[in-house]
Amino acid sequence: MASKNKFGWDGFLLRFVFAIIVVFATYNPEGVSYYHWVSENLAEFTVLKAFIGVILLIAWIILIRATLGSLGTFGILLAAAFFGLAIWLVIDVLGLSTDNFRVISYIIEVMLASVLSIGVSWSHVRRRISGQVDTDELERD
Repeated sequence: MASKNKFGWDGFLLRFVFAIIVVFATYNPEGVSYYHWVSENLAEFTVLKAFIGVILLIAWIILIRATLGSLGTFGILLAAAFFGLAIWLVIDVLGLSTDNFRVISYIIEVMLASVLSIGVSWSHVRRRISGQVDTDELERD
């Protein structure tokens, strides 16, 4: 049975870009994020801020549920350990200062987006590696 939706690097990149947008739109060290927008003047919370907040919450839930479903708790811990050690290695090799909050924030946010995008993509990768199909992917005649 041929798969109708091929998964490749372009599919992963699309998921990674989506995760980056969600993570950096929620918070970023530049001060241009939902967190900063809402916290600047909490007394003037508007329906637009609530609406954008719900959109971000939906995006987070999609990413987190897909990641939990694909990787599971142990897989997420392994992915976080992998990226955490990769960050440590990059900081050690490049001699980056850990005192710079902005640099560390960017690194952590890219790591978080990486874990989420791998989680969203993992079912496709596992299927290509093993040839197995998940039960929720079976079509009914």
